[in-house]
Amino acid sequence: MGSGQVTDWQGKHVTVAGLGVSGVPAAEVLHARGAIVTVVNDGDDARAREQAAGLEALGVTVRLGDGATLPEGTELIVTAPGWKPDKPLFQAARAAGIEIWGDVELAWRLRGPESAPWLAVTGTNGKTTTVQMLTSILKAAGLRTAAVGNIGVSLLDAVLGDEEYDVLAVELSSYQLHWAPSLRAHSAAVLNLAPDHLDWHGSMEAYAKDKGRIYEGNRVACVYNVADKLTEELVREADVEEGCRAVGFTLGTPGPSQLGVVDGILVDRAFVENRHKNAQELAEVSDVHPPAPHNIANALAAAALARAFGVPPTAVRDGLRNFRPDAHRIAHVADVDGVAYIDDSKATNTHAAEASLASYESIVWIAGGLAKGATFDELVAKSAERLRGVVLIGADRALIREALARHAPEVPVVDLDRTDTGAMLAAVQEARRLAVEGDTVLLAPACASMDMFANYNKRGDAFAQAVRGLGA
Repeated sequence: MGSGQVTDWQGKHVTVAGLGVSGVPAAEVLHARGAIVTVVNDGDDARAREQAAGLEALGVTVRLGDGATLPEGTELIVTAPGWKPDKPLFQAARAAGIEIWGDVELAWRLRGPESAPWLAVTGTNGKTTTVQMLTSILKAAGLRTAAVGNIGVSLLDAVLGDEEYDVLAVELSSYQLHWAPSLRAHSAAVLNLAPDHLDWHGSMEAYAKDKGRIYEGNRVACVYNVADKLTEELVREADVEEGCRAVGFTLGTPGPSQLGVVDGILVDRAFVENRHKNAQELAEVSDVHPPAPHNIANALAAAALARAFGVPPTAVRDGLRNFRPDAHRIAHVADVDGVAYIDDSKATNTHAAEASLASYESIVWIAGGLAKGATFDELVAKSAERLRGVVLIGADRALIREALARHAPEVPVVDLDRTDTGAMLAAVQEARRLAVEGDTVLLAPACASMDMFANYNKRGDAFAQAVRGLGA
């Protein structure tokens, strides 16, 4: 089907792999354009049957409990982003020379010729916050925009809806990028790279390669993290449009073609006249909420993308001032007896937890949950000197306990042998016992939550409720 926009879907046989939040809208959109759509889905539960009934009422064919067989006559597959590349359905498609697109690729192909350009963000951690910051900055500049992709408005709705946009702030996961071969952003950023989702990608190399796809064909700027050499390497390997520049962001003093921090000021030495001699003040560190190091890095990445789009410095400042992060992302819950209680339940992997732990000097750390194959030695070794005490909960807490024994043997550890939801109350009470005035009790679990809670939001809510009970 080439790599450009597709205008004629009439009579094309398209197989949609997977129902859910991306599959159902994709099937509806393609059916409305005259495609002959078959949806295949591994599951056959009540939710799937309900979604299937809605599609079948439109005239879409749905096969539940059979996501492996390639429907006869298929000319294109549109897949939900989470389906692994090694699934038999895809192996059969590749053998038959059939293209496989994700929902992002479909949205990209369905864009009109006058559609808004995309400013795209990926990375192991910080994607959502950075895209929200970017959206706030773009709005402060008076631009019509939305946070879309892996967040907020669906990409299909954004490119096909009635609302007109000047520019879109797009969050993209490694899964989505894997299935988006022809995406070409105006400018893009890779915030950081750490091992994650390796069970899906197969290797760190494959994971990095998929993240790097975000830079392909960039027109104005490839934004990378100076402190993360892997992101810079991805820029070097990218095939971009002539004139596209590499723009770094750093928590240190910026060099030419970089954004950084000087004396508490966020500074731009990339999008200024004579960048070898001049710098532009954008905002103060205190304009960033919260002003934790990794969040300042997010702000610099968002500022770089906004500046690449021509946004003035005042809009960067105003957008950052106006932004407030989502719940459970380094959220200050309360101060009790001179101890700060911080909810970073969103720190579901070691990389996120490391950034969180680096934000405070003296910490009683509440950690544990589902490790998802992670190891904790590097995290504990880097954070050991900041730890006053540790309280462990969850199914895989032993992995963290063993890392603590190896790298921080002098730190007191309370191992709560519990995975019930009430364990959070006990954890907060134990943390209070360990903490002294000036300490921070930090929930940054470095693990997923599903062993004890429905999601990280529920885990953070349980922590906040327990903390508020302390002051009662």
